[in-house]
Amino acid sequence: MSLKIRLARGGTKKRPYYRIVVADTRSPRDGKFIEKVGTHNPMLAKDDENRLTFVKDRIEYWLSVGAKPTDRVARFLKTIDIGDWKHGNNPNRAKPGQKAQERIAEKAQAVEDAKAAAEAATAAPAEEAPAEAPAEEAEAS
Repeated sequence: MSLKIRLARGGTKKRPYYRIVVADTRSPRDGKFIEKVGTHNPMLAKDDENRLTFVKDRIEYWLSVGAKPTDRVARFLKTIDIGDWKHGNNPNRAKPGQKAQERIAEKAQAVEDAKAAAEAATAAPAEEAPAEAPAEEAEAS
């Protein structure tokens, strides 16, 4: 059985209150859990001591048994020096999707084609002018 230490939401609409629970990964977010090991009240000020509460020895026990905290809970646990949380790095996050990349490539191709057409249009009259000049000189002679 795979265990997670995660948040279970409670409270009313627009007034969240979270329990920090140990639960089977297959159980629903607000469903059955094994043990409540803390609370999180995001409505309180960040410096309020009651915003986060933990049962530190039970959390340490569950971590030793193999329970894995979710990313948010791992951040909370770092505040009481339990576990190690590292900020993730996803370099592909800001890249556009495949369809957007295709549209960008099509737009770039259209710009290149327009430039090539403009260059061809400016180069063509320049080539015709010298060709006509010798013909006029031949007629004048």
